[in-house]
Amino acid sequence: MLQEKNYVETENQYKHALKFILPSVIGILLFLVPIKIDGEFTIGVGVLATNLSSFFEGVIPYFIVALLGLSFFMTTLAKVKRFDLFNQYSFLNTLFVTSNANLFLRLFGFLVGILTLFELGPTIISSPAIGGVVLYDLAPVLLTWFLFAGLLLPLLTEFGLMEFIGTIFRKIMKPLFTMPGRSSIDSMASWMGAGPVGVLVTMNQYDQGYYNKREAAVISTTFSVASIAFSLVVANVIGVGHLFIPFYLTIVAAALIAAIIMPRIPPLSSKKNTYYEPVGKQIEEEIPKNVSAVKWGWQQALKKAESANGFYSQLKSGTKTVLDIWLGLIPLVMSLGAIALIIAEETPIFEILSYPLIPVLELMKIPEAAAAAPAMLVGFADMFLPAVIGAGIESELTRFVVGALSITQVIYMSEIGVLILRSNIPLKLHELFMIFIERTIITLPIIVIIAHLFIF
Repeated sequence: MLQEKNYVETENQYKHALKFILPSVIGILLFLVPIKIDGEFTIGVGVLATNLSSFFEGVIPYFIVALLGLSFFMTTLAKVKRFDLFNQYSFLNTLFVTSNANLFLRLFGFLVGILTLFELGPTIISSPAIGGVVLYDLAPVLLTWFLFAGLLLPLLTEFGLMEFIGTIFRKIMKPLFTMPGRSSIDSMASWMGAGPVGVLVTMNQYDQGYYNKREAAVISTTFSVASIAFSLVVANVIGVGHLFIPFYLTIVAAALIAAIIMPRIPPLSSKKNTYYEPVGKQIEEEIPKNVSAVKWGWQQALKKAESANGFYSQLKSGTKTVLDIWLGLIPLVMSLGAIALIIAEETPIFEILSYPLIPVLELMKIPEAAAAAPAMLVGFADMFLPAVIGAGIESELTRFVVGALSITQVIYMSEIGVLILRSNIPLKLHELFMIFIERTIITLPIIVIIAHLFIF
């Protein structure tokens, strides 16, 4: 009888181990392992997204506008009629029963899509530099990346990998960055894949009670650095592609120092160490005495794998994530992204804000300081703008600094910023701007010093 019981326990352990290892390995291969294709680095999810985007290239803009219309129509319907359908299904209620401000933004996003797609109306909205950027550059990336990221994310988060890695890396992440060990997964997902994927992981973990408010705020604004692939694009656009290795190493050094400092200063340090109220705290990374980190991590991973839902439940949850992004986030990207680009392209606001930066750059011996200063602040609106503006600067040193700084600033309102504001993570627009400025103040001197001493 005892032998039979031991046999059953051993067999269950093997099942749980297999349930942990197989999905986790697939998740690592899809999200965390860089792949070089046609000379550029990406990840498995990126390959799937790029292929889908290429295959449906001519159709995707029309599909996006259809999604924008559906989002606005359903939100209006929920506002006017409040059918039982919205009360019966909590997911539909969350997605479409929203504020008047959100309804307006969904309407504006729909109008931006329509005017840009059919080249109608004022060029201040439908021009390639504004409507074209959000409809043809940003929205398709979010549409395709988050389709696969949303469906496949449970491979990273639901079968024990976060518990295993979190326990092992806790001794590094906690003292250096004041973060739990599992945040290393978010960081790797950003660096290897895309910043928004890292934010998606953080949102998921916060909503499930694995990060507290401060941790979620820090991770989403500090660890969601642009990927290697995007950094290469920026380097090429701004004209320093031949210096990519020192360019990227400079970004890594500056981003790591910022990641050490940012959690220790306001507004991030002032966030509460409390968990998302509907779920409460669901994590315990403390390792018992006389137990190795690897052994404890393994035990926690098996426990998580044992309680993981089946394929259908995971697919259902992933589908909800995708629909939430498609119908909730993309309309905001279209509206807020267009507004940010209009401010950047059609008004002197960023130029005026950059005036105090000019003497600082001159003191740092940065050539063409007056041209570089606006490029160093306009990244708050959109991630591509600093590279586009900076490409016209003659000094290679200045272009190098502008390009590297734009990646370490992290907060791009047209993408990362909107995603954070759309989430339950407790960050406001003015706090995101403060974080953007703080990251600029911290990383700019580091980039300039490295550029002067080791590269130019």
